[in-house]
Amino acid sequence: MTPESPARTRTVLVIDDSALIRAIVRDLVDAMDGFEVIATAGDGNEGLAAVKVLAPDIVTLDVEMPGLDGLATLERIMRESPRPVVMLSGAETTGGVDLTLRALDLGAVDFVRKGVSGGAAPAVLAERLQGALRAAAAVNIGAVSRATPRATAPVRESTSVHALAARAVVAVAASTGGPRALAEFFAHVPGDLDAAIVVVQHMPRGFTAGLARRLAQAGPVAVREARGGDRLISGRAYVAPGGQHLRLVASDDGVRTALDDGPAVWGVKPAADPLFVSAAQLFGDACVGVVLTGMGRDGALGLSAIREAGGGAIVQDEATSAVYGMPREALAIAGADRITTPAGAGDALAELLARAKVLK
Repeated sequence: MTPESPARTRTVLVIDDSALIRAIVRDLVDAMDGFEVIATAGDGNEGLAAVKVLAPDIVTLDVEMPGLDGLATLERIMRESPRPVVMLSGAETTGGVDLTLRALDLGAVDFVRKGVSGGAAPAVLAERLQGALRAAAAVNIGAVSRATPRATAPVRESTSVHALAARAVVAVAASTGGPRALAEFFAHVPGDLDAAIVVVQHMPRGFTAGLARRLAQAGPVAVREARGGDRLISGRAYVAPGGQHLRLVASDDGVRTALDDGPAVWGVKPAADPLFVSAAQLFGDACVGVVLTGMGRDGALGLSAIREAGGGAIVQDEATSAVYGMPREALAIAGADRITTPAGAGDALAELLARAKVLK
């Protein structure tokens, strides 16, 4: 059992307009150790009433519902009686993906994709749901409810660097609570940062392109989903695609991205450790690793590799972490040059990179 595993049985309220989905989720949750369904609700208003009366530990909430939809219901829950909420998403379109990511902005802990074209197999859905519920059981609801989504800025290319091959890199790891933390981080990254940024957010296929679009609106850095063979350019950021690991490889004209469809690492794909280790090998002291909020220990060994290569390390503080698993493990194994908020991490990059010999 991990340190984040639930120590007691947590009650779960299931809100979904589909009677079939309500029944499936109830059966799956009741079969899990540590969780039990206290009630189900067929729409947002019924769900809000149940939250007030039953005070469930965790809510699962359908993203798209008639009447009071998932986003409006989530806003009411987080405003009136904050608690961990896991979204159930049937997103197969760009609009559906954006709605799901908006739910994370509004304070949802995590989301579970119901599946494509008819739904995921029960075993797969059960695995996804159990992971999300464990994260919800470990969440720091104070940090989640205090966070305020930032207003988005127009997407713009960084103007201080002009397609220059990156001489330094910032490698970032995030999981549960990561989309909000990443938005805050990118809002504070300097627009003239002379380094490329590469991000691993634990997220399934189909959602990371949408995440990249949202992060591009958070600050001055151009952000997009990475492809295999991308040349790392200073002042630009690359998000690992869902379902594939991302590594950095040397090429004749600098450093490029490489995608890897191999087995999951620490139970996740993409995982941050493969990226961090490759960044340490190629950039040495011209590298900064950043470990943000999340379950588990991904990023800890990679951050250690970066520090051993002479690079810098930033770890999110406990008070602002939705889940303090990954930052805690990174701090225990690798230590850190800075323990700070996501905003502070963005602010600290230039200072830490300035120590690198290649930039002196």
